[in-house]
Amino acid sequence: MTDYATLEVRRDGPVGWLIFDRTDAANAMNATMLDELEDAWRELDADPDVRVIVNTANGSAFQTGLDVGQLARDPDALREQSRRTRDASLKLTAWHNEVAKPVIAAVNGVCAGGGLHFVADADIVIASANATFLDPHVSVGQVSAFETIALAKRSPMEAVTRMALIGRYERIDAARALALGIISEVVADPAALRDRASELARTIARNSPAAMAATKRALWGALELGLTEACRAGAREIVGMWGHPDQEEGPRAFAEKREPHWAVPDGPPAPSLDPRD
Repeated sequence: MTDYATLEVRRDGPVGWLIFDRTDAANAMNATMLDELEDAWRELDADPDVRVIVNTANGSAFQTGLDVGQLARDPDALREQSRRTRDASLKLTAWHNEVAKPVIAAVNGVCAGGGLHFVADADIVIASANATFLDPHVSVGQVSAFETIALAKRSPMEAVTRMALIGRYERIDAARALALGIISEVVADPAALRDRASELARTIARNSPAAMAATKRALWGALELGLTEACRAGAREIVGMWGHPDQEEGPRAFAEKREPHWAVPDGPPAPSLDPRD
């Protein structure tokens, strides 16, 4: 794995880890991190041994958005980010970078402002019991748009609008985020968050990579389309799997009461992830 200045990127078996690592700045995104995120997502997605990616953070904060300190000191450093914001061509998250593999966000603390990108754009989100979510954009004279637009696709509109308009004066705790559908699971012991994320990732990794990639395309694509168009697009994904070796291997493994050996892109079947093997 490549060494990064602001991220910790590593692989543990079938699980790739993308970990924010600017603990002295509450993991805020400076120009270096903004550049490194695109490379890190692409590296993990291209690694044939990685089947699932977990996004979490070192320190007490998950992600607190753009580094406003750098913005105040050196606005030119963030000129490229400004252009991408203007053109709606951000490259921060897995969704922005068209990552095909399942992505789990494991929120370990404060998630604020631009950090909500990584929640809205993950496939599955879990959080420690001490995690909090807030959107301070309007409190510092900025518009809340990309993050909250995406969140409104997975959570009630009123709840997202409330968070956006109250700004820094209200925080959503993990229990409330669960009730609103922003996250799907609360881990009671914060120290156990990574273990739970790893367990969940390894469970997901036992499934067909090709089928999961097609399923992910179908589900995320549905957010862009009406119901009829989304179903037609989903049908194309289903038909696209016809004749794939995983469609024969899955039923065979089930009948033989064993873990399947799924095919990997451009390579031989991957080894089984059954811990008994």
